[in-house]
Amino acid sequence: MKALIVILGVLGLSSFVLMQENQSLSLGSATALRKIEQRSFREGEVLDYVIHYGFIDAGTARLELKKEDGKINGREVLHSVGTGRSLGAFDWFFKVRDKYETYIDEEGIFPHLFKRDVDEGGYTINQEYKFYQHKNVIDNGKEKVTDAPSYVQDMLSSFYYARTLDYSNAKKGDVFTIYSYVDEKVYPIKIKYKGVKTIGIRTGKYKCYLFNPVVQTGRIFKHEEDCNFYITCDQNKIPLLIEAKLMVGSIRMELSGYKGLIERLDKI
Repeated sequence: MKALIVILGVLGLSSFVLMQENQSLSLGSATALRKIEQRSFREGEVLDYVIHYGFIDAGTARLELKKEDGKINGREVLHSVGTGRSLGAFDWFFKVRDKYETYIDEEGIFPHLFKRDVDEGGYTINQEYKFYQHKNVIDNGKEKVTDAPSYVQDMLSSFYYARTLDYSNAKKGDVFTIYSYVDEKVYPIKIKYKGVKTIGIRTGKYKCYLFNPVVQTGRIFKHEEDCNFYITCDQNKIPLLIEAKLMVGSIRMELSGYKGLIERLDKI
């Protein structure tokens, strides 16, 4: 059940890979903030997902990217809002209402501000983190400041930063690592490249990059291969499908709709 809640947390899907021991981190200097040239997403993008537990539609999730009117620290920002909710019978016995927000530097693709407001079966979490990237520190909103590596991400901004990476020359077995601040700790999110595969979902058939999260097995998953991420082999690089075999049952998170993509999503 916990794994389902994680997926309903929208980018709780990246929490699957947060089961690593916290590693020693190299703190760099971010005084001259970076600029990333990317053509994978833009304001106006909306991604909708449906979550299946076995054969049951258990929940939905949406990721929406907007242009923020104001600036943060004099920088233009994109505002991403992720929402997740349970459906049907799941909503009756375990109601989930999750909302995640991140304010991403438009040029550097790193977070300035992260908000999390979730209610999962009556268990609530409210978080607000401020990222001072030029100082390599994070304010957790509880009078605690934490050192962090340069350009550390949050749960939601990690999704967008991962889409700026170039996977076209990746070799099977290559591991990509993104440091993310989750629940007041910095974790290395690691995904392993497994090659290219064609998959079919409700909206059509597509060519995708296949990744496995590098996880500590034995808690939710027996094997790394029990969780698969399928990312489109195009400029958008959006997750089409996430499959997870659990100790009991299985979960699928499948793209059900979209708009505002930077490039047309081509079917095979």
